Amino acid sequence: MRKPHLPGTCSILAAPVLLLAGCVYSGMPPPYTGPHLSPTECRDLASLKSNAPPTMAQHQSELNALRKAGYDPSPWYDDPYYPDDLQAAQRLVDYWFQTECPHIQPG
Repeated sequence: MRKPHLPGTCSILAAPVLLLAGCVYSGMPPPYTGPHLSPTECRDLASLKSNAPPTMAQHQSELNALRKAGYDPSPWYDDPYYPDDLQAAQRLVDYWFQTECPHIQPG
């Protein structure tokens, strides 16, 4: 005996899958082909790594680089992913620093 065909069943089941696929796709940033760090950010990050007394401008450069790496310092203090999201952004900025700023030595 055949099961009765319910019209629209396939489209009802496919809709959430397509919706989720769209959310996943739209959440991914487009590939970036240029350098991630500016020359100023490279210089300021090198200064911060040298353990010299930091300036406010150097802290701003570091924060800008972390934001480029996906970190969002939430004003609500209830980020369930903190400190993991900050540490992941720091690792990415360190990678960018190593690959994009080889000519700048800390010091």
